Amino acid sequence: MARTKTFDEKEVLNKAMELFWENGYHATSIQDLVDKLGINRASLYNTYGGKYELFNRSFEFYREINSNRIREFLATQPDPKKAFRRLFEMAIDESVKDECRKGCFVVNTTTELIPGDIEIQKKLLENKGFMEGIFYEYLLKASEKQGILIEKDLSTIAKVLFTFYSGLKVIAKIKPDKDELMNSVNSMISLLDQ
Repeated sequence: MARTKTFDEKEVLNKAMELFWENGYHATSIQDLVDKLGINRASLYNTYGGKYELFNRSFEFYREINSNRIREFLATQPDPKKAFRRLFEMAIDESVKDECRKGCFVVNTTTELIPGDIEIQKKLLENKGFMEGIFYEYLLKASEKQGILIEKDLSTIAKVLFTFYSGLKVIAKIKPDKDELMNSVNSMISLLDQ
Protein backbone atom coordinates (compact mmCIF):
# COMPACT_ATOMS: atom_id res chain seq x y z
CA MET A 1 0.00 0.00 0.00
CA ALA A 2 1.45 3.37 -1.03
CA ARG A 3 2.03 5.94 1.68
CA THR A 4 0.43 9.33 1.32
CA LYS A 5 2.48 12.50 1.62
CA THR A 6 2.17 14.12 5.01
CA PHE A 7 3.74 17.44 4.09
CA ASP A 8 2.75 20.61 2.27
CA GLU A 9 4.67 20.59 -1.00
CA LYS A 10 4.63 24.40 -1.39
CA GLU A 11 5.99 24.80 2.12
CA VAL A 12 8.74 22.27 1.37
CA LEU A 13 9.64 24.03 -1.89
CA ASN A 14 9.72 27.38 -0.12
CA LYS A 15 12.04 26.04 2.59
CA ALA A 16 14.27 24.34 0.03
CA MET A 17 14.38 27.53 -2.04
CA GLU A 18 15.42 29.55 1.01
CA LEU A 19 18.14 27.05 1.89
CA PHE A 20 19.56 26.91 -1.65
CA TRP A 21 19.29 30.69 -1.86
CA GLU A 22 21.24 31.19 1.36
CA ASN A 23 23.88 28.50 0.89
CA GLY A 24 24.02 27.88 -2.84
CA TYR A 25 23.56 24.55 -4.56
CA HIS A 26 26.98 23.02 -3.87
CA ALA A 27 27.12 24.02 -0.19
CA THR A 28 23.69 22.53 0.56
CA SER A 29 23.82 18.87 1.52
CA ILE A 30 21.05 16.30 1.54
CA GLN A 31 21.28 16.32 5.34
CA ASP A 32 20.82 20.12 5.35
CA LEU A 33 17.68 19.63 3.26
CA VAL A 34 16.33 16.85 5.49
CA ASP A 35 16.92 19.00 8.58
CA LYS A 36 15.41 22.18 7.11
CA LEU A 37 12.47 20.57 5.35
CA GLY A 38 11.44 18.29 8.19
CA ILE A 39 10.98 15.31 5.87
CA ASN A 40 12.99 12.12 5.80
CA ARG A 41 15.43 11.13 3.07
CA ALA A 42 13.07 8.55 1.61
CA SER A 43 10.31 11.14 1.19
CA LEU A 44 12.76 13.58 -0.35
CA TYR A 45 14.03 11.02 -2.88
CA ASN A 46 10.58 9.55 -3.59
CA THR A 47 8.97 12.95 -4.13
CA TYR A 48 11.75 14.91 -5.83
CA GLY A 49 14.29 12.35 -7.05
CA GLY A 50 17.25 13.97 -5.32
CA LYS A 51 19.00 17.20 -4.52
CA TYR A 52 19.39 18.34 -8.13
CA GLU A 53 15.73 17.76 -8.96
CA LEU A 54 14.64 19.52 -5.77
CA PHE A 55 16.90 22.44 -6.68
CA ASN A 56 15.25 22.65 -10.11
CA ARG A 57 11.78 22.59 -8.57
CA SER A 58 12.85 25.26 -6.05
CA PHE A 59 14.18 27.42 -8.86
CA GLU A 60 10.88 27.12 -10.75
CA PHE A 61 9.00 27.94 -7.55
CA TYR A 62 11.10 31.10 -7.08
CA ARG A 63 10.69 32.09 -10.72
CA GLU A 64 6.91 31.77 -10.50
CA ILE A 65 6.67 33.79 -7.28
CA ASN A 66 9.04 36.51 -8.47
CA SER A 67 7.59 36.88 -11.96
CA ASN A 68 4.01 36.99 -10.63
CA ARG A 69 5.01 39.63 -8.10
CA ILE A 70 6.61 41.80 -10.80
CA ARG A 71 3.78 41.29 -13.29
CA GLU A 72 1.15 42.18 -10.67
CA PHE A 73 3.09 45.27 -9.61
CA LEU A 74 3.52 46.52 -13.18
CA ALA A 75 -0.17 45.93 -13.92
CA THR A 76 -1.02 48.61 -11.35
CA GLN A 77 1.40 51.19 -12.76
CA PRO A 78 0.24 53.57 -15.50
CA ASP A 79 3.55 55.42 -15.98
CA PRO A 80 6.58 53.39 -17.21
CA LYS A 81 9.23 55.73 -15.79
CA LYS A 82 7.63 55.72 -12.35
CA ALA A 83 6.95 51.99 -12.55
CA PHE A 84 10.53 50.97 -13.31
CA ARG A 85 11.98 53.50 -10.88
CA ARG A 86 9.75 52.00 -8.16
CA LEU A 87 10.53 48.41 -9.21
CA PHE A 88 14.26 49.11 -9.03
CA GLU A 89 13.83 50.96 -5.73
CA MET A 90 11.97 47.96 -4.27
CA ALA A 91 14.86 45.69 -5.34
CA ILE A 92 17.30 48.07 -3.64
CA ASP A 93 15.17 48.23 -0.48
CA GLU A 94 15.09 44.41 -0.32
CA SER A 95 18.87 44.31 -0.65
CA VAL A 96 19.47 47.01 1.96
CA LYS A 97 17.22 45.18 4.45
CA ASP A 98 18.84 41.80 3.74
CA GLU A 99 21.44 41.50 6.50
CA CYS A 100 22.67 38.16 5.12
CA ARG A 101 23.14 39.71 1.66
CA LYS A 102 21.60 36.71 -0.06
CA GLY A 103 21.13 38.66 -3.25
CA CYS A 104 18.96 37.30 -6.04
CA PHE A 105 18.40 33.55 -6.30
CA VAL A 106 18.57 33.69 -10.11
CA VAL A 107 21.78 35.74 -10.14
CA ASN A 108 23.35 33.50 -7.49
CA THR A 109 22.42 30.41 -9.50
CA THR A 110 23.95 31.94 -12.62
CA THR A 111 27.26 32.73 -10.95
CA GLU A 112 27.47 29.37 -9.18
CA LEU A 113 26.37 26.91 -11.87
CA ILE A 114 27.17 28.60 -15.21
CA PRO A 115 29.11 27.58 -17.18
CA GLY A 116 28.92 23.87 -16.69
CA ASP A 117 25.30 22.97 -16.15
CA ILE A 118 23.47 22.97 -19.48
CA GLU A 119 20.04 22.23 -17.96
CA ILE A 120 20.30 25.14 -15.52
CA GLN A 121 21.62 27.36 -18.30
CA LYS A 122 18.49 26.58 -20.33
CA LYS A 123 16.29 27.45 -17.32
CA LEU A 124 18.17 30.72 -16.82
CA LEU A 125 17.78 31.63 -20.48
CA GLU A 126 14.07 30.82 -20.25
CA ASN A 127 13.83 33.03 -17.17
CA LYS A 128 15.64 35.85 -18.98
CA GLY A 129 13.27 35.63 -21.93
CA PHE A 130 10.25 35.35 -19.65
CA MET A 131 11.19 38.42 -17.61
CA GLU A 132 12.06 40.44 -20.70
CA GLY A 133 8.65 39.42 -22.03
CA ILE A 134 6.94 40.76 -18.92
CA PHE A 135 8.80 44.06 -19.28
CA TYR A 136 8.04 44.21 -23.02
CA GLU A 137 4.32 43.51 -22.60
CA TYR A 138 4.10 46.19 -19.93
CA LEU A 139 5.93 48.75 -22.10
CA LEU A 140 3.77 47.90 -25.10
CA LYS A 141 0.51 48.30 -23.15
CA ALA A 142 1.72 51.54 -21.58
CA SER A 143 2.80 52.93 -24.95
CA GLU A 144 -0.55 52.04 -26.51
CA LYS A 145 -2.47 53.64 -23.65
CA GLN A 146 -0.39 56.79 -23.47
CA GLY A 147 0.99 57.08 -26.99
CA ILE A 148 4.59 57.10 -25.75
CA LEU A 149 7.76 55.21 -26.64
CA ILE A 150 6.34 54.33 -30.06
CA GLU A 151 9.49 55.42 -31.90
CA LYS A 152 11.69 53.28 -29.68
CA ASP A 153 12.46 49.59 -29.94
CA LEU A 154 10.48 48.28 -26.96
CA SER A 155 12.04 44.82 -27.19
CA THR A 156 15.54 46.28 -26.83
CA ILE A 157 14.41 48.56 -24.01
CA ALA A 158 12.88 45.57 -22.18
CA LYS A 159 16.16 43.65 -22.55
CA VAL A 160 18.21 46.60 -21.31
CA LEU A 161 15.88 47.10 -18.34
CA PHE A 162 16.13 43.43 -17.39
CA THR A 163 19.92 43.50 -17.73
CA PHE A 164 20.02 46.57 -15.50
CA TYR A 165 17.64 44.94 -12.99
CA SER A 166 19.88 41.87 -12.76
CA GLY A 167 23.05 43.94 -12.48
CA LEU A 168 21.45 46.16 -9.86
CA LYS A 169 20.84 43.10 -7.70
CA VAL A 170 24.51 42.09 -8.02
CA ILE A 171 25.81 45.54 -7.09
CA ALA A 172 23.28 45.82 -4.25
CA LYS A 173 24.66 42.56 -2.87
CA ILE A 174 28.22 43.90 -3.02
CA LYS A 175 27.44 47.34 -1.60
CA PRO A 176 23.85 48.00 -0.52
CA ASP A 177 24.14 51.81 -0.57
CA LYS A 178 20.67 53.10 -1.44
CA ASP A 179 21.75 56.60 -2.48
CA GLU A 180 24.46 55.33 -4.81
CA LEU A 181 22.17 52.71 -6.31
CA MET A 182 19.31 55.18 -6.80
CA ASN A 183 21.69 57.49 -8.69
CA SER A 184 22.25 54.62 -11.12
CA VAL A 185 18.50 54.01 -11.31
CA ASN A 186 17.79 57.65 -12.11
CA SER A 187 20.33 57.55 -14.94
CA MET A 188 18.83 54.35 -16.31
CA ILE A 189 15.28 55.67 -16.19
CA SER A 190 16.27 58.41 -18.64
CA LEU A 191 16.16 55.63 -21.25
CA LEU A 192 12.38 55.89 -21.04
CA ASP A 193 12.34 59.59 -21.92
CA GLN A 194 10.41 60.39 -25.07
